[in-house]
Amino acid sequence: IFVFLVETGFRYVDFEDDDLYGQSVEDDYCISPSTAAQFIYSRRDKPSVEPVEEYDYEDLKESSNSVSNHQLSGFDQGKPVDSQTSRSESEIVPKVAKMTVSGKKQTMGFEVPGVSSEENGHSFHTPQKERLIEDAIASSDVLETASKSANPPLTVQASEEQSSTPAPVKKSGKLRQQLDVKAELEKRQGGKQLLNLVVIGHVDAGKSTLMGHMLYLLGNINKRTMHKYEQESKKAGKASFAYAWVLDETGEERERGVTMDVGMTKFETTTKVITLMDAPGHKDFIPNMITGAAQADVAVLVVDASRGEFEAGFETGGQTREHGLLVRSLGVTQLAVAVNKMDQVNWQQERFQEITGKLGHFLKQAGFKESDVAFIPTSGLSGENLITRSQSSELTKWYKGLCLLEQIDSFKPPQRSIDKPFRLCVSDVFKDQGSGFCITGKIEAGYIQTGDRLQAMPPNETCTVKGITLHDEPVDWAAAGDHVSLTLVGMDIIKINVGCVFCGPKEPIKACTRFRARILIFNIEIPITKGFPVLLHYQTVSEPAVIKRLISVLNKSTGEVTKKKPKFLTKGQNALVELQTQRPIALELYKDFKELGRFMLRYGGSTIAAGVVTEVF
Repeated sequence: IFVFLVETGFRYVDFEDDDLYGQSVEDDYCISPSTAAQFIYSRRDKPSVEPVEEYDYEDLKESSNSVSNHQLSGFDQGKPVDSQTSRSESEIVPKVAKMTVSGKKQTMGFEVPGVSSEENGHSFHTPQKERLIEDAIASSDVLETASKSANPPLTVQASEEQSSTPAPVKKSGKLRQQLDVKAELEKRQGGKQLLNLVVIGHVDAGKSTLMGHMLYLLGNINKRTMHKYEQESKKAGKASFAYAWVLDETGEERERGVTMDVGMTKFETTTKVITLMDAPGHKDFIPNMITGAAQADVAVLVVDASRGEFEAGFETGGQTREHGLLVRSLGVTQLAVAVNKMDQVNWQQERFQEITGKLGHFLKQAGFKESDVAFIPTSGLSGENLITRSQSSELTKWYKGLCLLEQIDSFKPPQRSIDKPFRLCVSDVFKDQGSGFCITGKIEAGYIQTGDRLQAMPPNETCTVKGITLHDEPVDWAAAGDHVSLTLVGMDIIKINVGCVFCGPKEPIKACTRFRARILIFNIEIPITKGFPVLLHYQTVSEPAVIKRLISVLNKSTGEVTKKKPKFLTKGQNALVELQTQRPIALELYKDFKELGRFMLRYGGSTIAAGVVTEVF
């Protein structure tokens, strides 16, 4: 072989050594993987190879002259011939074998015998120089024995099929998944339906204690953890706050004794998986409460039955009224009213009826149907009537209804918008371990799978979903209604803020600074005029805005225009206005996406109006 190479003017090149100097074995003057594979497997089909001596020497000489006329790179000129002839054949063979798979992904471990590249419809045009090297090496028995004893590299036919087929296979898999999403939703969680529940009410009504005790009774909090909370709360001088610490996790919340941010956790009932959101009751943290209520399907309104406490929360300035209006304006239609701390009034039926009478009348005015509101007497601290019906004779003699857990279990889950384009509102952004960053939020519409491309609005940036986490468990897909954490790659974390909306690149959400809306004015002291500054709360966004135009006053029931271009708006009126925000926000029309078409307007620390988007500019 080497004599032949020397005579024909070729130099054997050690590719592995030269590769140290920055040269690539994928350059076009090395043996291509296709040619090598074609040669190796055609040898098996035809074991008898023509000896080198049968070649016409003149033809070889002619061909060598034609090749030598081409300009040789430093790669070809770098090695003396004598140094190669001293090399043993056993050293050469592995280098040639390695060279044959250098251009493709190396997938070892199986072979495809007797398949030539031409059988698969591929034809390869190799340089004359390469063919001469092939034929020269072909006459060696060493290569034949090496290819039989060692695992041969994968043929080009198999590797090219691998590189060309993933795109259509992935696409068909996605189409199949799209058809199966509803079926998969039914199978998930053992067939249990998902429900998002927000707990609202006046400050110190006992919301966190009520839900913390319920979680403990359900077994979501173990006895050891609960004992630790009891000891720590005693040391802090807040022994009665032990159950509240289950949901109030930060040091500041525990020190002040008030919930500040929305605490989120999960528990299961007989037929449902509940995502629980514990909203703050203090008026300073109403924006956080709006964020929680905007992501909820149903609500539990907690009121304090103590003398004077219920009145403080229900009268003007109390959060019981405002929270009730807010959740109704944000699309919650089913409500359970937990009349808490009933043990402090000795489970009096008269007090319970007094509260239900006042509150029931107000909730009916706010837009709740009587059939969708349930009143349940409870005690968060003692745990009475939470997960099992009370055995206390003082309560059972006049109350025969459901306990709180049974009432939650009886809520009807809303219709999920799985068939609509994907929409997710960001409620938190953080950097996690590994590449990329994480966002959390509720999927309002559509569904998502790992590997999907997403577009963030208003930044108008695209990224890829690397991972999906639902209830602290990694999953391959998630659908409308799920509170998920997404790991994203391909985008800078600086460009994403709380309030951004992620959507599919094919059907993106609109981003704008001006839009028209139909608003309902609540109780306000001063009239709303052109240029009135407000704080716009939309999903997880809190954005300063200005009412630019007062277009018309509408009839509450029919929606007909009763007055065009009014000078001002007063409480109780229904009007069409135009708003302008300082920065772009991503909005959907109410008629297209009810979940993404609602917003609230606040001014001077109180909610002054609720509205729906009718037109985007």
